[in-house]
Amino acid sequence: MARARQERAEITRQAILDGAAIAFDRFGFGAASLSDVVKHAGVTKGALYFHFQSKEALARTLMDEQFQISEGVPAIEEPGLQTVIDLTHQMAHGLRSNVRIRAAIRLVIEFGSFTNPDPTPYNTWIDTAFGCLKPAQDRGDVFPTLDLYDLSTLLVGAFTGIQVTSHVRTGRADLHTRVMDLWHFLLPGIVPAGRLPHFDPAGSPECRAELGLTTTPDSPAVPVG
Repeated sequence: MARARQERAEITRQAILDGAAIAFDRFGFGAASLSDVVKHAGVTKGALYFHFQSKEALARTLMDEQFQISEGVPAIEEPGLQTVIDLTHQMAHGLRSNVRIRAAIRLVIEFGSFTNPDPTPYNTWIDTAFGCLKPAQDRGDVFPTLDLYDLSTLLVGAFTGIQVTSHVRTGRADLHTRVMDLWHFLLPGIVPAGRLPHFDPAGSPECRAELGLTTTPDSPAVPVG
């Protein structure tokens, strides 16, 4: 009985998060109401308050959804520059296909742009990039004179701006192409010439297969279907 109750509670909690993601993605934090959340979740307000004490608590839980993209990084034996490239494409894919990721990123931008901005999500991504770039630099894949924390900060800021611009201009339809542009222009400035052929701005073959991206010698990575 206890396990059944726990399972039902978790199903309800996930439904609330799904409903909140739809509401926040569509309206933003300020305009979305708890009534919108329960409408999309198909639950009562009592159930919502049982799991989340406030709209902000619900938003902050959703903001952490973005880190599912990087949850596999600690298990990678030799993370490096291609790992970071793949992460940018995985995040691009998440923004195009996963409403929780879209809501999380919208909330991060909103919470980081107004009163009492919270830098934690940005700092977490910067630390993740740094953790991959340090062994890359040690292997000679990144110029030894580069400050990796500065480079990581640049990457996070650049991706943030690219995805916002892509969202406004094309509804993120061109996001993978714009991410490729970022790496095409950036790699020659951070990677020794002899090491450049080891890195694919379109993502590793494994990454492209996982995300359903296709590439040809004359075309960028694009989603299949």
